Amino acid sequence: MSPIKPASLLVLGLGNRICGDDGIGIDAVELLTRRYVAPPNAVVMDGGTLGLSLLPYLQDARDVILLDAVRADGPPGTFVRISGPDVPAVVQQRLSPHQIGVADLMAGAELLGCPPARLILLGLVPKTIDLGLERTPEVERGLPALVERAVEMACDWGYEFVEKFDYEEIGARRDGTLAARSRL
Repeated sequence: MSPIKPASLLVLGLGNRICGDDGIGIDAVELLTRRYVAPPNAVVMDGGTLGLSLLPYLQDARDVILLDAVRADGPPGTFVRISGPDVPAVVQQRLSPHQIGVADLMAGAELLGCPPARLILLGLVPKTIDLGLERTPEVERGLPALVERAVEMACDWGYEFVEKFDYEEIGARRDGTLAARSRL
């Protein structure tokens, strides 16, 4: 982990990549950082399975977006959004071992008197969390939309993520100026 940078917004990808679809939160923050530039008052990070060691990052954040695989009703790949006080109850369900750490993280922030002012969990329903490095197609298809929803949520809260452009797709217009197409 890098030194702690205080931030108003923390976007935290959670999960375990060696457990199939459980790694979706980590892949979401990677895609987010490839496609967008975060505002200066935001930190986007891979929290993996770090649990309580993430507490210093949470302490400094006013607003928190968690990205993760979430046990919920619906077929695999279904988008899930859980807000505020409902988040700790959901992570207590322990979809996978790392969520024990997330539950502890939320409880630790509460005990220290520094829970986030706004907290949201965005995720996808996994098909499998068995050992394996591959995501299922159902969850893979939902990854770009999960990232877009995280960006939209941040924007709703006043944090503007700026889309990057794929410079391989920049072409010259007839008038000699450059045109860029969005990667999305």
